[in-house]
Formats: sequence, C-alpha cells, structure tokens
Amino acid sequence: MSEKKVCSVVSKAVLVFFMLINISIAEEIVLKVGDTVPVFKLPYATQEKVDFDGISSEDLKGSRYVLAFYPADWSGGCTTEMCNFRDSIDALTKLDVEVLPVSGDYIFSHQAWAKHHNLPFKLLGDHTREFGKKMGVYMPENGMMSRSVFVVGKDGKFEYINYEYSVKDGKDFEELKKALEKSE
Repeated sequence: MSEKKVCSVVSKAVLVFFMLINISIAEEIVLKVGDTVPVFKLPYATQEKVDFDGISSEDLKGSRYVLAFYPADWSGGCTTEMCNFRDSIDALTKLDVEVLPVSGDYIFSHQAWAKHHNLPFKLLGDHTREFGKKMGVYMPENGMMSRSVFVVGKDGKFEYINYEYSVKDGKDFEELKKALEKSE
C-alpha cells in the first residue's frame, strides 16, 4: 500500500475514533438535583385512550410530577414497579404529584398493559429515545431505558434523582416517597 493510501486510511480511522468518543460522551449525560428538566413532548396512553398529541414539559409547568423511566412493558420488574405506583396512587395524589412512567415502547402496548394491570396514570412513549437520551437513561446497547426516577418540581427543576432505581426490595420506592414528602 502506498504511503498516501496509508495516511488516508489512518486519517479516516482517527476521524471515526473521535466521532465515536463524542457519541459516547453525549450519551453519558448525568442530570443533577436543581437542573431544569429537558424540554419534551411525548405521546401517551391510558386505559381509556391513546393520545398522539401527547403531553409536554410546557403542559406540566406549575405541576409536580415523577418521571419514572423503565425498560419495557410486560416485563416482571417493570410490572412490579408500575404496580407499586398504582397501589400507592392515593398517597402520591395527596402529595400533589402526578406519576408519568416513560419507556421506549409504543403507546399501543402501553394501553394494553395499562388495561391489563389497571394502571391509573399516563404511560408516555419515547419510541425515538430522544427524551431518554436527554435524561441520560437511554441504553444504546439494548435500545431500552434504564430504570430511573426523577421528581420534577413546580418550577421545572429536579427535586430528586435516582439513576439506579431498583424494585428488588422496595427500599428505593420508600426513599422516593420520603423525598416527595420532604419537598412537598
């Protein structure tokens, strides 16, 4: 191979390497308490309907809400998580907070899942994964969202963040409820 071709190949390899580094860095977003929620507008489903117009961060201004990211409808851990929220909905409503679960599943799956488990909240669909990327929860290796929970205050700023939310023993759910009560 000529010296010119070797230089061209090396230049292209270096360019690809730096492009990959930039992609990895972009996906390693870590939001902090006090940061403003990224702008979003997502379609959603409830037991009763599918809403393609969706709900947006603008619609929620002045409201307090939980964004509960989860990997997939119909999976065991996600069902446990959503049923915990369902079973605590009265207590959460008394704390003046709306629960808004988010996954990459399509809203038609959300609606069937909501009906099957009697889920009383809007299930937001981020099938493009753009909002998940902005929140730092998108896992490109499997195309799903990591289980993470964010409390957004009436001012649009994060009051609580748990990037490693677990449903294994209920501790994280109790921690979330304490955080909601504390910042009420």
